[in-house]
Amino acid sequence: MAVTIKDVAKMANVAPSTVSRVIANNPRISEKTKKRVREAMEELGYHPNFIARSLANQSTQVIGLVMPASADKTFQNPFFPEVLRGISTAAHEKQYALHMSTGVTGNEILEGVMQMVQGRRVDGIILLYSAVEDKIIKYLQKECFPFVVIGKPFEQVEEITHVDNDNYRAAKEATQHLIGLGHERVAFVGGSIQLVVTIDRLLGYEKAIRDAGIQYRDEYIIHEEFLKEGGQEAISELLSLEEPPTALVVSDDLMSLGILNTLHDMGISVPDQMSIVSFNNVLLAEVARPPLTSVDINIFQLGFQAAKTLIQKVKDPSEPTKRIIIPHTMVKRHTCKEMTKQNGDGNID
Repeated sequence: MAVTIKDVAKMANVAPSTVSRVIANNPRISEKTKKRVREAMEELGYHPNFIARSLANQSTQVIGLVMPASADKTFQNPFFPEVLRGISTAAHEKQYALHMSTGVTGNEILEGVMQMVQGRRVDGIILLYSAVEDKIIKYLQKECFPFVVIGKPFEQVEEITHVDNDNYRAAKEATQHLIGLGHERVAFVGGSIQLVVTIDRLLGYEKAIRDAGIQYRDEYIIHEEFLKEGGQEAISELLSLEEPPTALVVSDDLMSLGILNTLHDMGISVPDQMSIVSFNNVLLAEVARPPLTSVDINIFQLGFQAAKTLIQKVKDPSEPTKRIIIPHTMVKRHTCKEMTKQNGDGNID
C-alpha cells in the first residue's frame, strides 16, 4: 500500500497540512519541524505527488529553457552544460524541474515556446541567449509570461529582467591587455553579429583600439559560429591577409581551440608569434596547449542567478525588473607574450 501524507503526519506527530507545507518549503514552518517531517518521509519512503500538487496550486513546478540553436550544435560548446548546471542547481533547491525547447530553425524554436506557454507546460522561461530583434521575447512580453534572459536584451533593457556580464568592459580590458604587451595588429574573432554578446564585445574591442590611437581595420573583424570549426575558419582568413594580426581577442574558448590547432598545424608558435586572449574560461582553456589566457565570466552563476530570479518572479509577479551583472576576471596563462621587435618588412623577427 502506498504511503500517504497522513502516514507521514502520524509518524512526525504533526497535522497533514503541516506535512504539505513542509513539502512546499513554507517559510512559516520552523526548521526543527521541517527536519522531523523530512526524516519521517525518508524513513517511510514517501515521495510527494508533484502532479497533484501542480493541479492544486495551478503551478507546474517546471522551468522552460530556450536554446539559441539546435541541440547538436549547442552542446558542442562547453558554455551550455555549465550554464545548465547553474540553472539546475537553483531549480533543484526550489524543487523545480526543467523542460528544454527543441527546434532547428528560429520558427521551430518559437513554435516550441508557444506550445510551452499556451499549454501551460511551464511556470516561466529562461532564454539562454540574447539576439537582435528576438521574436520570442516579443511573444513572451505580449503574453505577459514570466521570463528571464541570460544576456543583455537588444531592446527595452530597463523593462526585461536579465542576467549578464559587462561584456563591453570585459572585451575592452582583454584588448587593452594585448595592446599593453605592445601589439598594434589586434584582431577580433566573435560569434554571430545577431547575438548581443557579440555586439557588446566588438564595441569594447573597438573602444580599446581607438583609445590607443591604433588603426581600426575592418578586415581584422571576423564573425563565425561558437565552434572549433569557426575558429579554424577565422584564423585561416586572418592569416591570408597582407598584414596578418599578431594578437587575437577571441569570444569563445572552443573557437580558440580551433585557432590553436590550426596555428600548430601551420607551424606558428603561440605565444611567440601569435598572442590570444579568449573568453569563458571553461576547463578547455586550462587543458589547451598552451593553456589559454581567458576571461572567466562565471558561467555557473549566470545560470544560477537566472533560475533563482525567475522562480522569484513566478512566486511573486510584482517582483521588479532586475538587471544582474555577474563579475568577470581575466585568468592569465600562457597564450600572451610581449610583442617582439618587427623588421622593416613587417614580419616578426
